[in-house]
Amino acid sequence: MTQTTDALADARAPRPGRQPRRPARVHRAWFVAAVTFVTIIGAAAFRSLPGLLIDPLHEEFNWSRGTIGAAVSINLALYGLTAPFAAALMDRFGIRRVVAVALVVIALGSGLTVWMTAVWQLLLCWGLLVGLGSGSMALAFAATVTNRWFTERRGLVTGILTAASASGQLIFLPLLSWIVTEHDWRPAAVTVALAALAVVPFVWLLLRDHPADVGLAPYGAKEFTAKPEPVPGAARRAVTVLFSAVRTGPFWLLAGTFAICGASTNGLIQTHFVPAAHDHGMPITAAASLLAVVGVFDVVGTVASGWFTDRFEPRRLLAVYYALRGVSLLFLPMLLAPSVHPPMVFFIVFYGLDWVATVPPTLALCREQYGEDSAIVFGWVLASHQVGAAAVAFLGGVARDAFGSYDVVWYASGALCAAAALMALVIRRRPVRTPVLAQ
Repeated sequence: MTQTTDALADARAPRPGRQPRRPARVHRAWFVAAVTFVTIIGAAAFRSLPGLLIDPLHEEFNWSRGTIGAAVSINLALYGLTAPFAAALMDRFGIRRVVAVALVVIALGSGLTVWMTAVWQLLLCWGLLVGLGSGSMALAFAATVTNRWFTERRGLVTGILTAASASGQLIFLPLLSWIVTEHDWRPAAVTVALAALAVVPFVWLLLRDHPADVGLAPYGAKEFTAKPEPVPGAARRAVTVLFSAVRTGPFWLLAGTFAICGASTNGLIQTHFVPAAHDHGMPITAAASLLAVVGVFDVVGTVASGWFTDRFEPRRLLAVYYALRGVSLLFLPMLLAPSVHPPMVFFIVFYGLDWVATVPPTLALCREQYGEDSAIVFGWVLASHQVGAAAVAFLGGVARDAFGSYDVVWYASGALCAAAALMALVIRRRPVRTPVLAQ
Protein backbone atom coordinates (compact mmCIF):
# COMPACT_ATOMS: atom_id res chain seq x y z
CA MET A 1 0.00 0.00 0.00
CA THR A 2 2.83 2.37 0.89
CA GLN A 3 4.67 1.54 -2.33
CA THR A 4 1.52 2.24 -4.36
CA THR A 5 1.00 5.60 -2.66
CA ASP A 6 4.63 6.59 -3.23
CA ALA A 7 4.36 5.60 -6.87
CA LEU A 8 1.25 7.73 -7.36
CA ALA A 9 2.88 10.73 -5.66
CA ASP A 10 5.97 10.28 -7.81
CA ALA A 11 3.85 10.10 -10.95
CA ARG A 12 2.06 13.35 -10.08
CA ALA A 13 5.25 15.33 -9.42
CA PRO A 14 6.34 17.55 -12.33
CA ARG A 15 9.60 16.57 -13.93
CA PRO A 16 11.87 18.46 -16.32
CA GLY A 17 11.04 17.47 -19.89
CA ARG A 18 7.64 16.05 -18.98
CA GLN A 19 4.40 17.66 -20.09
CA PRO A 20 2.46 18.80 -17.01
CA ARG A 21 -1.21 17.97 -16.70
CA ARG A 22 -3.20 21.06 -17.62
CA PRO A 23 -5.05 22.18 -14.49
CA ALA A 24 -8.81 22.53 -14.67
CA ARG A 25 -8.79 25.80 -12.72
CA VAL A 26 -7.49 29.16 -13.95
CA HIS A 27 -3.74 29.08 -14.46
CA ARG A 28 -1.72 30.86 -11.76
CA ALA A 29 -0.09 33.01 -14.47
CA TRP A 30 -3.30 35.01 -14.83
CA PHE A 31 -3.32 35.84 -11.11
CA VAL A 32 0.30 36.98 -11.39
CA ALA A 33 -0.66 39.13 -14.39
CA ALA A 34 -3.58 40.57 -12.41
CA VAL A 35 -1.29 41.53 -9.51
CA THR A 36 1.11 43.09 -11.98
CA PHE A 37 -1.78 45.02 -13.53
CA VAL A 38 -2.88 46.38 -10.14
CA THR A 39 0.71 47.28 -9.25
CA ILE A 40 1.19 49.25 -12.46
CA ILE A 41 -2.11 51.06 -11.84
CA GLY A 42 -0.81 52.02 -8.39
CA ALA A 43 2.43 53.18 -9.99
CA ALA A 44 0.43 55.56 -12.18
CA ALA A 45 -0.47 57.50 -9.02
CA PHE A 46 3.04 58.77 -8.40
CA ARG A 47 3.56 59.36 -12.13
CA SER A 48 0.45 61.57 -12.16
CA LEU A 49 1.24 63.83 -9.20
CA PRO A 50 4.34 65.95 -10.10
CA GLY A 51 2.60 68.18 -12.63
CA LEU A 52 -0.14 68.92 -10.09
CA LEU A 53 2.32 70.03 -7.39
CA ILE A 54 4.11 72.85 -9.22
CA ASP A 55 1.60 75.64 -8.56
CA PRO A 56 0.67 74.61 -4.96
CA LEU A 57 4.32 74.32 -3.86
CA HIS A 58 5.17 77.61 -5.57
CA GLU A 59 2.33 79.38 -3.78
CA GLU A 60 2.98 77.89 -0.32
CA PHE A 61 6.79 77.94 -0.12
CA ASN A 62 7.54 80.60 -2.75
CA TRP A 63 9.93 78.16 -4.41
CA SER A 64 10.63 78.92 -8.05
CA ARG A 65 9.14 76.66 -10.67
CA GLY A 66 12.68 75.86 -11.79
CA THR A 67 13.50 74.58 -8.31
CA ILE A 68 10.39 72.41 -8.20
CA GLY A 69 11.15 71.24 -11.72
CA ALA A 70 14.61 70.19 -10.51
CA ALA A 71 13.02 67.64 -8.15
CA VAL A 72 10.90 66.27 -10.98
CA SER A 73 14.03 66.24 -13.14
CA ILE A 74 15.96 64.11 -10.63
CA ASN A 75 12.95 61.79 -10.39
CA LEU A 76 12.75 61.28 -14.16
CA ALA A 77 16.52 60.91 -14.60
CA LEU A 78 16.80 58.25 -11.89
CA TYR A 79 13.75 56.49 -13.30
CA GLY A 80 15.59 56.12 -16.58
CA LEU A 81 19.11 55.44 -15.31
CA THR A 82 17.99 52.81 -12.81
CA ALA A 83 15.88 50.93 -15.35
CA PRO A 84 18.72 49.19 -17.27
CA PHE A 85 19.78 47.51 -14.02
CA ALA A 86 16.26 46.62 -12.85
CA ALA A 87 16.24 43.30 -14.67
CA ALA A 88 19.56 42.41 -13.04
CA LEU A 89 18.10 43.26 -9.62
CA MET A 90 15.06 41.09 -10.26
CA ASP A 91 17.23 38.23 -11.46
CA ARG A 92 19.46 38.46 -8.39
CA PHE A 93 16.88 39.07 -5.64
CA GLY A 94 13.57 38.05 -7.25
CA ILE A 95 10.67 40.00 -8.70
CA ARG A 96 8.59 39.93 -5.52
CA ARG A 97 11.30 41.36 -3.27
CA VAL A 98 12.39 44.08 -5.68
CA VAL A 99 8.84 45.28 -6.42
CA ALA A 100 7.77 45.20 -2.75
CA VAL A 101 10.83 47.18 -1.62
CA ALA A 102 10.39 49.63 -4.50
CA LEU A 103 6.76 50.30 -3.50
CA VAL A 104 7.76 50.88 0.12
CA VAL A 105 10.50 53.32 -0.95
CA ILE A 106 7.99 55.19 -3.14
CA ALA A 107 5.48 55.37 -0.26
CA LEU A 108 8.22 56.63 2.07
CA GLY A 109 9.34 59.32 -0.37
CA SER A 110 5.82 60.54 -1.08
CA GLY A 111 4.67 60.38 2.55
CA LEU A 112 7.64 62.31 3.93
CA THR A 113 6.91 65.29 1.67
CA VAL A 114 3.99 66.14 3.97
CA TRP A 115 6.47 67.40 6.59
CA MET A 116 9.02 69.04 4.28
CA THR A 117 9.96 72.68 4.79
CA ALA A 118 13.15 73.01 2.71
CA VAL A 119 14.07 72.47 -0.93
CA TRP A 120 16.61 69.74 -0.17
CA GLN A 121 13.83 67.68 1.39
CA LEU A 122 11.80 67.91 -1.83
CA LEU A 123 14.85 66.86 -3.84
CA LEU A 124 15.50 63.95 -1.47
CA CYS A 125 11.93 62.68 -1.14
CA TRP A 126 10.33 63.24 -4.51
CA GLY A 127 13.54 63.28 -6.51
CA LEU A 128 15.79 60.58 -5.04
CA LEU A 129 13.47 58.15 -3.21
CA VAL A 130 10.54 58.13 -5.61
CA GLY A 131 12.90 58.16 -8.61
CA LEU A 132 14.87 55.14 -7.40
CA GLY A 133 11.72 53.27 -6.39
CA SER A 134 9.91 53.83 -9.68
CA GLY A 135 12.99 53.08 -11.77
CA SER A 136 13.50 49.75 -9.98
CA MET A 137 10.23 48.31 -11.19
CA ALA A 138 8.55 50.22 -13.99
CA LEU A 139 10.29 49.33 -17.23
CA ALA A 140 11.45 45.79 -16.43
CA PHE A 141 8.54 44.59 -14.32
CA ALA A 142 5.91 43.86 -16.98
CA ALA A 143 8.43 42.43 -19.46
CA THR A 144 9.96 40.09 -16.86
CA VAL A 145 6.58 38.79 -15.69
CA THR A 146 5.39 38.22 -19.26
CA ASN A 147 8.54 36.39 -20.33
CA ARG A 148 8.64 34.09 -17.29
CA TRP A 149 4.97 33.24 -16.87
CA PHE A 150 3.65 33.07 -20.45
CA THR A 151 4.67 31.29 -23.62
CA GLU A 152 1.28 31.84 -25.23
CA ARG A 153 -0.74 35.07 -25.25
CA ARG A 154 2.37 37.19 -24.62
CA GLY A 155 1.15 39.88 -26.99
CA LEU A 156 -2.23 40.02 -25.25
CA VAL A 157 -0.66 40.19 -21.78
CA THR A 158 1.82 42.85 -22.89
CA GLY A 159 -1.04 44.94 -24.28
CA ILE A 160 -3.06 44.55 -21.09
CA LEU A 161 -0.14 45.56 -18.88
CA THR A 162 0.60 48.51 -21.14
CA ALA A 163 -3.03 49.58 -20.83
CA ALA A 164 -2.69 49.41 -17.03
CA SER A 165 -0.51 52.51 -16.98
CA ALA A 166 -3.05 54.45 -19.04
CA SER A 167 -5.90 53.13 -16.89
CA GLY A 168 -4.11 54.24 -13.74
CA GLN A 169 -3.51 57.67 -15.20
CA LEU A 170 -7.20 57.92 -16.10
CA ILE A 171 -8.14 56.98 -12.51
CA PHE A 172 -5.62 59.00 -10.53
CA LEU A 173 -5.18 62.24 -12.49
CA PRO A 174 -8.77 63.50 -12.02
CA LEU A 175 -8.83 62.16 -8.43
CA LEU A 176 -5.53 63.76 -7.41
CA SER A 177 -6.37 67.04 -9.14
CA TRP A 178 -9.68 67.17 -7.22
CA ILE A 179 -7.86 66.47 -3.94
CA VAL A 180 -5.28 69.19 -4.65
CA THR A 181 -8.00 71.70 -5.54
CA GLU A 182 -10.36 70.93 -2.66
CA HIS A 183 -8.06 69.74 0.15
CA ASP A 184 -4.52 71.00 -0.62
CA TRP A 185 -1.54 69.04 -1.97
CA ARG A 186 -0.66 67.15 1.25
CA PRO A 187 -3.68 64.80 1.16
CA ALA A 188 -2.78 64.08 -2.48
CA ALA A 189 0.77 63.09 -1.47
CA VAL A 190 -0.63 60.85 1.27
CA THR A 191 -3.00 59.27 -1.27
CA VAL A 192 -0.03 58.36 -3.46
CA ALA A 193 1.81 56.85 -0.48
CA LEU A 194 -1.23 54.81 0.55
CA ALA A 195 -1.79 53.62 -3.03
CA ALA A 196 1.78 52.29 -3.13
CA LEU A 197 1.49 50.62 0.29
CA ALA A 198 -1.89 49.09 -0.52
CA VAL A 199 -0.37 47.07 -3.35
CA VAL A 200 2.49 45.62 -1.25
CA PRO A 201 0.42 42.82 0.42
CA PHE A 202 -0.89 41.65 -2.96
CA VAL A 203 2.64 41.59 -4.36
CA TRP A 204 4.05 39.69 -1.39
CA LEU A 205 1.24 37.14 -1.06
CA LEU A 206 0.27 36.48 -4.69
CA LEU A 207 3.29 37.28 -6.84
CA ARG A 208 5.90 34.59 -7.45
CA ASP A 209 9.20 34.90 -9.27
CA HIS A 210 8.81 31.87 -11.54
CA PRO A 211 6.12 29.23 -12.35
CA ALA A 212 8.44 26.52 -11.04
CA ASP A 213 8.11 28.07 -7.56
CA VAL A 214 4.54 26.71 -7.44
CA GLY A 215 5.19 23.55 -9.47
CA LEU A 216 3.69 24.82 -12.73
CA ALA A 217 4.82 25.24 -16.28
CA PRO A 218 4.41 28.69 -17.88
CA TYR A 219 1.01 29.32 -19.40
CA GLY A 220 0.86 27.60 -22.77
CA ALA A 221 4.10 25.66 -22.29
CA LYS A 222 4.09 21.97 -23.19
CA GLU A 223 6.82 21.05 -20.75
CA PHE A 224 7.66 21.89 -17.17
CA THR A 225 10.69 24.20 -16.95
CA ALA A 226 12.90 24.28 -13.90
CA LYS A 227 13.67 27.67 -12.42
CA PRO A 228 16.95 28.88 -13.90
CA GLU A 229 19.82 29.87 -11.67
CA PRO A 230 20.54 33.61 -11.43
CA VAL A 231 22.81 34.71 -14.25
CA PRO A 232 25.91 36.34 -12.78
CA GLY A 233 27.26 39.50 -14.30
CA ALA A 234 23.99 40.82 -15.73
CA ALA A 235 24.72 44.36 -14.56
CA ARG A 236 28.28 44.11 -15.88
CA ARG A 237 26.96 43.03 -19.28
CA ALA A 238 24.61 46.03 -19.36
CA VAL A 239 27.59 48.36 -18.94
CA THR A 240 29.72 46.40 -21.45
CA VAL A 241 27.02 46.59 -24.10
CA LEU A 242 26.69 50.34 -23.47
CA PHE A 243 30.42 50.91 -23.98
CA SER A 244 30.24 48.95 -27.22
CA ALA A 245 27.11 50.75 -28.51
CA VAL A 246 28.38 54.28 -27.86
CA ARG A 247 31.11 53.67 -30.43
CA THR A 248 28.47 53.46 -33.18
CA GLY A 249 26.65 56.33 -34.86
CA PRO A 250 23.15 54.79 -34.87
CA PHE A 251 23.18 54.57 -31.07
CA TRP A 252 23.60 58.33 -30.72
CA LEU A 253 20.89 59.00 -33.29
CA LEU A 254 18.47 56.60 -31.58
CA ALA A 255 19.33 57.93 -28.13
CA GLY A 256 19.04 61.52 -29.35
CA THR A 257 15.64 61.04 -30.98
CA PHE A 258 14.32 59.19 -27.95
CA ALA A 259 15.67 61.87 -25.61
CA ILE A 260 13.61 64.38 -27.59
CA CYS A 261 10.65 62.00 -27.33
CA GLY A 262 10.95 62.05 -23.54
CA ALA A 263 11.50 65.79 -23.52
CA SER A 264 8.28 66.40 -25.47
CA THR A 265 6.13 63.93 -23.49
CA ASN A 266 7.02 63.16 -19.85
CA GLY A 267 9.21 66.22 -19.38
CA LEU A 268 6.99 68.72 -21.19
CA ILE A 269 3.33 67.75 -21.38
CA GLN A 270 3.07 65.47 -18.35
CA THR A 271 4.97 67.91 -16.11
CA HIS A 272 4.02 71.36 -17.43
CA PHE A 273 0.69 71.05 -19.26
CA VAL A 274 -1.48 71.42 -16.15
CA PRO A 275 0.28 74.54 -14.75
CA ALA A 276 0.43 76.05 -18.27
CA ALA A 277 -3.31 75.53 -18.77
CA HIS A 278 -3.91 76.95 -15.29
CA ASP A 279 -1.95 80.06 -16.33
CA HIS A 280 -4.62 80.61 -18.98
CA GLY A 281 -7.47 80.27 -16.49
CA MET A 282 -8.35 76.61 -17.00
CA PRO A 283 -9.29 74.82 -13.74
CA ILE A 284 -6.72 72.26 -12.58
CA THR A 285 -9.31 69.48 -12.61
CA ALA A 286 -10.21 70.20 -16.26
CA ALA A 287 -6.56 70.29 -17.32
CA ALA A 288 -5.82 67.06 -15.45
CA SER A 289 -8.79 65.36 -17.08
CA LEU A 290 -7.44 66.32 -20.51
CA LEU A 291 -4.09 64.84 -19.56
CA ALA A 292 -5.83 61.65 -18.46
CA VAL A 293 -7.39 61.35 -21.93
CA VAL A 294 -3.85 61.32 -23.36
CA GLY A 295 -3.25 58.14 -21.35
CA VAL A 296 -6.24 56.46 -22.98
CA PHE A 297 -5.28 57.20 -26.57
CA ASP A 298 -1.61 56.32 -26.14
CA VAL A 299 -2.62 52.63 -25.96
CA VAL A 300 -4.43 52.91 -29.30
CA GLY A 301 -1.48 54.76 -30.80
CA THR A 302 1.05 52.19 -29.62
CA VAL A 303 -0.91 49.22 -31.00
CA ALA A 304 -1.42 51.00 -34.33
CA SER A 305 2.25 51.97 -34.49
CA GLY A 306 3.26 48.34 -33.95
CA TRP A 307 1.05 47.37 -36.89
CA PHE A 308 2.61 50.10 -39.06
CA THR A 309 6.14 49.09 -38.03
CA ASP A 310 5.56 45.59 -39.42
CA ARG A 311 4.62 47.08 -42.80
CA PHE A 312 6.55 50.32 -43.28
CA GLU A 313 10.12 51.56 -42.95
CA PRO A 314 10.64 52.43 -39.23
CA ARG A 315 12.93 55.41 -40.03
CA ARG A 316 10.19 57.08 -42.04
CA LEU A 317 7.59 56.32 -39.39
CA LEU A 318 9.73 57.99 -36.74
CA ALA A 319 10.26 61.01 -38.98
CA VAL A 320 6.50 61.36 -39.52
CA TYR A 321 5.71 60.95 -35.82
CA TYR A 322 8.22 63.56 -34.68
CA ALA A 323 7.37 66.02 -37.46
CA LEU A 324 3.64 65.91 -36.67
CA ARG A 325 4.33 66.20 -32.95
CA GLY A 326 6.49 69.27 -33.55
CA VAL A 327 3.81 70.96 -35.67
CA SER A 328 1.16 70.31 -33.01
CA LEU A 329 3.35 71.91 -30.31
CA LEU A 330 3.69 75.08 -32.41
CA PHE A 331 -0.11 75.45 -32.35
CA LEU A 332 -0.55 74.70 -28.63
CA PRO A 333 -0.05 78.30 -27.34
CA MET A 334 -3.02 79.38 -29.47
CA LEU A 335 -5.20 76.56 -28.11
CA LEU A 336 -4.79 77.17 -24.37
CA ALA A 337 -7.87 78.92 -22.98
CA PRO A 338 -10.00 79.08 -19.80
CA SER A 339 -12.35 76.42 -21.12
CA VAL A 340 -12.05 73.22 -23.13
CA HIS A 341 -12.96 73.63 -26.80
CA PRO A 342 -12.90 71.27 -29.82
CA PRO A 343 -9.45 72.25 -31.17
CA MET A 344 -7.92 71.52 -27.75
CA VAL A 345 -9.67 68.14 -27.64
CA PHE A 346 -8.26 67.38 -31.10
CA PHE A 347 -4.75 68.26 -29.87
CA ILE A 348 -5.14 65.99 -26.83
CA VAL A 349 -6.40 63.05 -28.91
CA PHE A 350 -3.60 63.47 -31.45
CA TYR A 351 -0.92 63.81 -28.77
CA GLY A 352 -2.24 60.71 -27.06
CA LEU A 353 -2.03 58.72 -30.29
CA ASP A 354 1.53 59.98 -30.86
CA TRP A 355 2.68 59.75 -27.21
CA VAL A 356 4.46 56.38 -27.29
CA ALA A 357 3.95 55.56 -30.97
CA THR A 358 7.71 56.07 -31.30
CA VAL A 359 8.46 52.95 -29.22
CA PRO A 360 7.79 50.15 -31.80
CA PRO A 361 9.89 51.67 -34.63
CA THR A 362 12.68 52.61 -32.21
CA LEU A 363 12.75 49.06 -30.86
CA ALA A 364 12.74 47.69 -34.42
CA LEU A 365 15.76 49.84 -35.31
CA CYS A 366 17.60 48.70 -32.17
CA ARG A 367 16.91 45.09 -33.17
CA GLU A 368 18.13 45.74 -36.71
CA GLN A 369 21.33 47.48 -35.60
CA TYR A 370 22.37 45.46 -32.54
CA GLY A 371 20.89 41.98 -32.87
CA GLU A 372 21.19 39.90 -29.70
CA ASP A 373 22.19 42.96 -27.66
CA SER A 374 19.18 44.96 -28.86
CA ALA A 375 17.17 44.57 -25.63
CA ILE A 376 20.02 45.97 -23.52
CA VAL A 377 20.72 48.74 -26.01
CA PHE A 378 17.03 49.63 -26.00
CA GLY A 379 17.21 49.83 -22.20
CA TRP A 380 19.89 52.50 -22.50
CA VAL A 381 17.96 54.28 -25.24
CA LEU A 382 15.01 54.33 -22.82
CA ALA A 383 17.34 55.83 -20.22
CA SER A 384 18.10 58.65 -22.67
CA HIS A 385 14.33 59.14 -22.99
CA GLN A 386 14.11 59.88 -19.27
CA VAL A 387 17.23 62.07 -19.28
CA GLY A 388 15.61 64.19 -22.00
CA ALA A 389 12.42 64.31 -19.94
CA ALA A 390 14.40 65.34 -16.87
CA ALA A 391 16.13 68.19 -18.73
CA VAL A 392 12.88 69.72 -19.97
CA ALA A 393 11.09 69.20 -16.65
CA PHE A 394 13.77 71.45 -15.12
CA LEU A 395 14.34 73.90 -18.00
CA GLY A 396 10.61 74.31 -18.58
CA GLY A 397 10.18 75.56 -15.03
CA VAL A 398 13.18 77.88 -15.41
CA ALA A 399 11.74 79.31 -18.64
CA ARG A 400 8.36 79.90 -16.98
CA ASP A 401 10.10 81.83 -14.17
CA ALA A 402 12.19 83.87 -16.64
CA PHE A 403 9.57 84.70 -19.31
CA GLY A 404 6.34 84.57 -17.33
CA SER A 405 4.75 82.02 -19.70
CA TYR A 406 5.43 78.66 -21.31
CA ASP A 407 5.23 79.89 -24.91
CA VAL A 408 8.97 79.70 -25.55
CA VAL A 409 8.96 76.14 -24.17
CA TRP A 410 6.34 74.99 -26.68
CA TYR A 411 8.17 76.58 -29.61
CA ALA A 412 11.57 75.22 -28.58
CA SER A 413 10.13 71.73 -28.14
CA GLY A 414 8.53 71.93 -31.57
CA ALA A 415 11.93 72.77 -33.05
CA LEU A 416 13.50 69.83 -31.22
CA CYS A 417 10.90 67.48 -32.68
CA ALA A 418 11.77 68.75 -36.17
CA ALA A 419 15.42 67.95 -35.43
CA ALA A 420 14.42 64.46 -34.25
CA ALA A 421 12.58 63.86 -37.53
CA LEU A 422 15.75 64.67 -39.48
CA MET A 423 17.89 62.51 -37.18
CA ALA A 424 15.57 59.53 -37.73
CA LEU A 425 15.94 59.80 -41.50
CA VAL A 426 19.76 59.69 -41.43
CA ILE A 427 20.02 56.48 -39.37
CA ARG A 428 21.85 54.21 -41.75
CA ARG A 429 20.57 50.80 -42.73
CA ARG A 430 22.59 47.90 -41.45
CA PRO A 431 23.83 45.99 -44.51
CA VAL A 432 22.46 42.49 -44.89
CA ARG A 433 25.27 39.96 -44.84
CA THR A 434 24.95 37.33 -47.55
CA PRO A 435 26.87 34.10 -47.29
CA VAL A 436 29.83 33.67 -49.63
CA LEU A 437 29.29 30.60 -51.81
CA ALA A 438 32.20 28.25 -52.17
CA GLN A 439 33.77 28.27 -55.60
